[in-house]
Amino acid sequence: MAEEITKCPKCGGEYVYFDGSLYVCPDCAHEFNPDDAEEAADVAKDSNGAELFDGDAVTVIKDLKVKGSSMVIKRGTKVKSIRLTDNPEEVDCKIDGSSIVLKTCFLKK
Repeated sequence: MAEEITKCPKCGGEYVYFDGSLYVCPDCAHEFNPDDAEEAADVAKDSNGAELFDGDAVTVIKDLKVKGSSMVIKRGTKVKSIRLTDNPEEVDCKIDGSSIVLKTCFLKK
């Protein structure tokens, strides 16, 4: 089974080894079970660990400066109808008519 695990699901490191009960990545010290690795990598979660879904309403937990603009998204801004992206760490949404991609670590459900 060691031949099947070639990369770390967290950092993509190639030097993963089996340590008795779990697989360990020496690059990022991530320990994982190969059966759970695929499921955990594809789930979008907010800053509190709650799973996010398309259409959820979330709140921004920190003032965020928008790159390439003088716009600032204030803490406490409510965002309705988020859309998940291919990257589980980002969501697509509309704020004040502008389409913006936000990191999930700055959101709470």
